[in-house]
Amino acid sequence: MKKRGKKYLESAKLVDRAILYEPKEAFEIVQKAARAKFDETVEVHVRLGVDSRHADQQVRGAVVLPHGTGRTVRVLVFAKGEKATEAENAGADYVGAEDLVEKIQKENWFDFDVVVATPDMMGVVGRLGRLLGPKGLMPNPKAGTVTMDVAKAIADIKAGKIEYRLDKTNIVHCPIGKVSFGTEKLLDNFRTLMDALIKAKPAAAKGQYLRSVVISSTMGPGIKINQQKVLD
Repeated sequence: MKKRGKKYLESAKLVDRAILYEPKEAFEIVQKAARAKFDETVEVHVRLGVDSRHADQQVRGAVVLPHGTGRTVRVLVFAKGEKATEAENAGADYVGAEDLVEKIQKENWFDFDVVVATPDMMGVVGRLGRLLGPKGLMPNPKAGTVTMDVAKAIADIKAGKIEYRLDKTNIVHCPIGKVSFGTEKLLDNFRTLMDALIKAKPAAAKGQYLRSVVISSTMGPGIKINQQKVLD
């Protein structure tokens, strides 16, 4: 059995596991329960009533959070010519083509958080599928990271764009900010994410779509939110 630290056990006393909390109350508790010495990230974990084994029940996309995530995001862009210059001017941290593919392959270099590529570069980027795929870094049109408008993609990412994606257990995990944001900003980001997930409901999904919604800080306990209140 996993042993919990003293701070976690103290924080866990603030949460009644038998209760489904109102969203606002849940975010008030998550801030009180965050006792680490650093500014903890607040995460949302949503179990959906879909089956990730079926292609027509996949849930994937991206959304720009109104208050960002509180993280400094490093963006790598695969582009050439004018689009490479556009990416540099837009604030991309790294811009290149075959040279960056080689660097990643030979040096196991991953000093970036998001990868953007122009469509014509996907043949080159495809060589990195086995390396980028497992890390969730492969550019994807649904996430807006395969695009000719690299300037907009970079601006959105730097402003707080996050990608949501169903995992093998039918759960979506997303960061929505820092504990220091306060209740109102966290609530705004939470509602923006939940609206996007609800709109992304596959037509093939049957029955209850939102099965459970849990929030937590990096080192804190999970707090269950009443999913019906999310829909109100």
